[in-house]
Amino acid sequence: MKRYLYLWHRWLGIGLCLLMALWFVSGLVMMYVGYPKLTPREHLAQLPALSAGDCCVPLAQVLAAVDERQAPAAVRLTTVAGQPRYLLRYGQRVLAVDARSGQRLAGVDEQAARAAARQFAPGRGASYQGLVDEDAWTHSRALDADRPLHRVELDDGTLLYVSSHSGEVVRDATASERSWNWLGAWLHWLYPLRGGTLDRWWGDIVIYLSLAATLMTLLGIVVGLLRWRFAKPYRSGARSPYRGLARWHHIGGLAFGALALTWIFSGLMSMNPWRLFTTPSPLDMAAYQGAELRAEAFPLPAQQAIVRLREAGLNARELHWRLVGGSAYLLGVDASGATALLPAEGDGTLLHGLTDAELLRAAQAIRPQERLQVERLNAYDFYYYARAEHSMLGHLERPLPALRVRFDDPAQTWLHLDPRTGSVVGRLDAGQRTSRWLFALLHSWDWLPLLQNRPLWDGWMWLASLGGLLICLSGTLLGWRRLRRRPRPSPSRARPARSAGRRDTLYP
Repeated sequence: MKRYLYLWHRWLGIGLCLLMALWFVSGLVMMYVGYPKLTPREHLAQLPALSAGDCCVPLAQVLAAVDERQAPAAVRLTTVAGQPRYLLRYGQRVLAVDARSGQRLAGVDEQAARAAARQFAPGRGASYQGLVDEDAWTHSRALDADRPLHRVELDDGTLLYVSSHSGEVVRDATASERSWNWLGAWLHWLYPLRGGTLDRWWGDIVIYLSLAATLMTLLGIVVGLLRWRFAKPYRSGARSPYRGLARWHHIGGLAFGALALTWIFSGLMSMNPWRLFTTPSPLDMAAYQGAELRAEAFPLPAQQAIVRLREAGLNARELHWRLVGGSAYLLGVDASGATALLPAEGDGTLLHGLTDAELLRAAQAIRPQERLQVERLNAYDFYYYARAEHSMLGHLERPLPALRVRFDDPAQTWLHLDPRTGSVVGRLDAGQRTSRWLFALLHSWDWLPLLQNRPLWDGWMWLASLGGLLICLSGTLLGWRRLRRRPRPSPSRARPARSAGRRDTLYP
């Protein structure tokens, strides 16, 4: 029985070492190629400018067409498959209305999916591959409102995923991205376990594998420190009792073990294990709007808004209906992401942003009796910063300047507000700020002195990753050598005397 326990222990150690080695390799790939996503820049780039010629039916007709009792959370006018279309979001549902006829669209078929692909990539050949609920490149929960997805492949190998509800292209995955991702994010996040029979257990598997790897690494550091002679060297004159590969493993573990431990532990924290960072009572953000999004608040027709924006030099690709503190605005966005606001009532004077006082008044409505702490951000700091587009959070816009408003609610929530659009671009409660330290800082090294000096950040990440690989690969080889040895003689047989020289193995 003891022998079998030793075997299980060693096989487990080898498996975890291999897993950690794969995490380090895939992490290096993710530094440069992220999991496929459609960024706001890519989305806006493929849209034509909105035309006021034969568009658009009034908002009241649009809301009547969807026939929903509650008001939508968001309304925007965009172009889908070459046609102007209203898209309305109700929680996790997206409803579409034709902007010319005012008819609600019941669904999106193959022909419409092909048309969406032609708009996204004009002049390129495309082949329809059918409906998918989820595949290797669409595991993101952000796509839940659009499932099932139409999959279309372009002639250069790019896969486009089209929402079956709105008809929009909601994700693109180039052939190069997919190739690198088999060794990158797909492997790093253990996505081979997603989408199959183990899908429901995927989160728990990642959490407990990470926990086991964390404990094993911590134990390895402790053993390494105990075996290192700080004061008096061994008889050989060395401070490590090992030789060969075991010596490399020992010294590498002491040099890079703490970094490996922080990476594995922070990876565990990224899963929000046991809901450690979940706030039980988040802020009610409905009060920030100040009213429900109803047609009566927007007397300005979409056609007039498009014309006024164009006259002011902004060729709007999309139009958003927005409420901030009870005041109604139409927000135009052009291909570069530049924005302008039109008050829905009044003389139609174009605004390039809202004042701090207007934003603060809207935020105050969330907790009227509370004195708020306000800070204007003109530069990025530890809690508000931008990442490269390909990174995991690179699609989140972090414009400057921004307004930070701190609440004294039970969750100690901070809001980051964009003066250009009046939108809430970030929300951080106490749990999320803790996660910022335990995950984003320790895992991605999101530290401005490094992020703003990319060669320095790259060098640090490569050095730490190669050190982690040294530990994991040497540990794997040592474990494998041990398993390949012949079984020890039984206790009844005489044993040869043990050499007093240095060891070439980590095991007794």
